[in-house]
Amino acid sequence: MSAPAVTRRLLPASATRRLPRWLDGLLEAVGLPLVLLVLWALSALVAPNRYFPAPWRIAEAFVKTWVGESFFVDVLPSIGRLLVGLALAIVIGIAVGLLIGSVRWLRQFVEPVFEFFRAVPPPMLVPLLAITLGIGDTAKIAVIVAGAVWPILLNTVEGVRAVDAVQRETATSYQLSTVQRVVYLTLPSAAPQIMAGIRQSLSIAIILMVISEMTNSSSGLGLRITFFQQNFQIPEMWSGIVLLGFIGIALALLFQIAERLVLGWYRGLKETERA
Repeated sequence: MSAPAVTRRLLPASATRRLPRWLDGLLEAVGLPLVLLVLWALSALVAPNRYFPAPWRIAEAFVKTWVGESFFVDVLPSIGRLLVGLALAIVIGIAVGLLIGSVRWLRQFVEPVFEFFRAVPPPMLVPLLAITLGIGDTAKIAVIVAGAVWPILLNTVEGVRAVDAVQRETATSYQLSTVQRVVYLTLPSAAPQIMAGIRQSLSIAIILMVISEMTNSSSGLGLRITFFQQNFQIPEMWSGIVLLGFIGIALALLFQIAERLVLGWYRGLKETERA
């Protein structure tokens, strides 16, 4: 008799029952946030603090602040700049990474330059880009791209370098064209590391979106949150922070869907190897 069968015979029936998968996943996703929210509410009741208002005050400020005209004036423009900056970072990072990863001498030539620019904090570029590109959306998008592109680019380079040598020789023996090699060999092999780079870039892009809007801006989440902070509108400031968290969660969920579509074959391969 197998070990799982013996375990089922020894344990009571109620202990072997499992929650439905959807309910189990829901509890895993919201369990800790609910516990923290309850602790926060109890703390606000026992020891009120002006700078850490109660959750219900933040919820009230959230509705008053962001439901209405502000959603179209501040939230949507910020999300638009964020998505455009991410899209450009992904395209540039993958394209340049494929080129550099495929050409050894080019990789050795540009590596010192990349290390220099990667070490420059993207927020330091805000004044420079404001001078050269103005205070419009172009400069803000450029700040997002300047910071979010590096994880994608570097992971793409490493993914291209890690392509199996036997597969490269097979592609050469079959006389595949450059485009065919990229589409059928290089991109699929490097896809796991590319997706890892994109995942890292999501949080970086949100941070840079806020920073780029804090100065020289007429709208956006960063501008409004800074305004609330400077005017000691604490619940409104916290409501903006909560909204940024919701945007991050939404991006993470969308990324998970995209990752499953792109890496479905990879997950199946790993499961087959484990079996």
